[in-house]
Amino acid sequence: MDTISGYIDHITFRNEENGYTVAQIITDDGELTCVGQMPSFSAGETIEAEGEYMEHQTYGRQFKVLSMRSVAPKDEISLLRYLGSGAVKGVGEKLAERIVKKFGEDTMRIIEEEPERLAEVKGVSERMARSIADQMAGRRDERNAFMFLQQYGLSQTLIKKLYDKYGPSVYSVIKENPYRMAEEVPQVGFATADEIASRAGIKTDSEYRVRSGLLYVLRQTGARGHCYYPEDKLFEELSELLGLSGEQYGIVFSNALESLMIDGFVSIKQSDDEKRIYLRSYESAERYCASKLLMLRDAFEPFSSEEDTERFLAARELSGIERDELQEKAVKECLSSGVFILSGGPGTGKTTTINTIIDCFEQNGIGFALAAPTGRAAKRMTESSGVEAQTIHRLLEISGDASDDSAPMRFMRNEDNPLEVEAVIADETSMLDIFLLKALLSAMEPGMQLIFVGDADQLPSVGPGRVLNDMLESGAFNSVILKRIFRQSAESHIVTYAHMINEGRHIDLSVKYPDFFLLEKESPEMIQRYLVQLCSDVIPRKLGLSKEDVQILTPMRKGPLGAVTLNTVLQRALNPPADDKAEALSGGTLFREGDKVMQIRNDYNLEWEVRGNYNVSVREGKGVFNGDVGEIRQINPALKLAEVEFDEGKRVYYSFEKLEELDLSYAVTIHKSQGSEYPVVILPLFSGPDMLMTRNLLYTAVTRGKQCVIIVGKNSAVQEMTDRGTENERYTSLKERLCAGMG
Repeated sequence: MDTISGYIDHITFRNEENGYTVAQIITDDGELTCVGQMPSFSAGETIEAEGEYMEHQTYGRQFKVLSMRSVAPKDEISLLRYLGSGAVKGVGEKLAERIVKKFGEDTMRIIEEEPERLAEVKGVSERMARSIADQMAGRRDERNAFMFLQQYGLSQTLIKKLYDKYGPSVYSVIKENPYRMAEEVPQVGFATADEIASRAGIKTDSEYRVRSGLLYVLRQTGARGHCYYPEDKLFEELSELLGLSGEQYGIVFSNALESLMIDGFVSIKQSDDEKRIYLRSYESAERYCASKLLMLRDAFEPFSSEEDTERFLAARELSGIERDELQEKAVKECLSSGVFILSGGPGTGKTTTINTIIDCFEQNGIGFALAAPTGRAAKRMTESSGVEAQTIHRLLEISGDASDDSAPMRFMRNEDNPLEVEAVIADETSMLDIFLLKALLSAMEPGMQLIFVGDADQLPSVGPGRVLNDMLESGAFNSVILKRIFRQSAESHIVTYAHMINEGRHIDLSVKYPDFFLLEKESPEMIQRYLVQLCSDVIPRKLGLSKEDVQILTPMRKGPLGAVTLNTVLQRALNPPADDKAEALSGGTLFREGDKVMQIRNDYNLEWEVRGNYNVSVREGKGVFNGDVGEIRQINPALKLAEVEFDEGKRVYYSFEKLEELDLSYAVTIHKSQGSEYPVVILPLFSGPDMLMTRNLLYTAVTRGKQCVIIVGKNSAVQEMTDRGTENERYTSLKERLCAGMG
């Protein structure tokens, strides 16, 4: 490792979020460009840095900084350079000259120990003297904290967040209870706090550690979809996490659990056969949802009479629209129910049924809204109904930056400001988690109608809960599950095979149909090579489709057939580097002009525009949504901007810092594809963890294809997934609450 010393001539670039800085340092050997995460230094400061020299392909020789510290100015020239740099507010070059001329090399000691003496200098009042001293002390304290926290291996981004949260008291937090950080700072995980605690000498059986571990395990179970966790399983997982066992640990566990309950972090409920541990917000959300759903059910008065509905349906029948008895039943029960659930697989007529209900609403002057959990699902709903649909977040008027994971979502539509419609139709509700359901219900008043549409056999929500299934299984609401596959859909092997997979029946892949076939390959490497061949040559040549029409869906994110590896392989083949293609690196992902990318979180503040002739903007708006797919049109390294074009010609500018909201999307996980459809779906299936290689994952993937589904891999993998039931059980109690008829 090399060491350099010198002073900062100027800062070329600084990312205030993560501390990444490009600085020009004047050393005894001349000017040197330094790059890396650095504390907040200013021009004129004297520094010492450790790191290594590197050769950048564009910018030449640079010094990559691994650590940097401030060095007190040692002579009058250094003092003058620092004070006159503008680092201290209110002190310019002329005033700096007078201060240094007055106190000489004793200037720094005067500022630190006798700041009142600065008032002896012409132009410095007592108030300014205090301000100068406070600024210098604040910068010194922050620097010292940065240097102190660096020894724990923390990133500059996290150090800044910790100092912003705790200020100088960060030392006592680490000394007394570093696990506080895991509870109070969203970016600090248990592993980070545990590592800091270990270095700080905190005992492994400390109640602070057990308490923090409990919260961590409960949050992890929530991330796996659970709304509560049985106490015995919680104890077991926590023991494994902490490496503790024995009677004494059991006592500490009980004490920590009780303290979390007293402090309002958890709720404990005793059922007939188990003690259930909830994070308080999860229990509160379930209780609220059950109560509000039953209230909507009981308070509803039908908008139209049975006779009016019969006449409406008879008129629809004369128009020649095909409809079976279950669909007719669904329409009738929907129009007479405060809460109604319509479910069914592909090709069973959910869209036709919903469009019939929409027509009835329109004929009767009923104000309604269409919504779905994701932007892609809302777009599909708009296309199939001819009526504008929006995301549930947009419908509820989300407030603040939805891309900030550390900030709780807030909605302008709530109990104090309910939706101004009489009915809401929510599609793709298998994706609905307990918190989004709570937000939607909060914006609905008794007397309003809520219609859930979805396929209960699809993958469950990414967030906690199994909302659609719990509501269906409770029997608390009128519901219809459509089962008949209509003639046109029955001709599709995608539809028929999807239903067979869902029923646990093996599909015959020995025959290659135009819309569904298997290409047997014997290794992941062979699969990779053939995916490249399919996307670059076979599909464009034989089907005349572009790369935007083809989507590779994979069960996993990591591994040789995971999304990360496949995106690297496919990017290299489909969009190789070229002199005329600019690039940008963000979070370990290399983006290149021409890349296919996907937005991976809802960002309601991103602005877009659609351009017409002569590149003139003809339409503008805000919002890019999780699952939106686009192409990088241009990367401007000088301005640090990337331009991405999404569907309908919507163009969005991303700062390089914002690129973390994008992923390469030549291949995406099946979970990420929920709510979307693609002309051609390619599934690389070979092997993988049992928890991922499941029936409902395969079913969800197959139902994403519109024209053709191609499986590349092993026939045995397809049949094993078909045999392997569904995902692991989720611990939820919404169904029980609904059955009990209480919140």
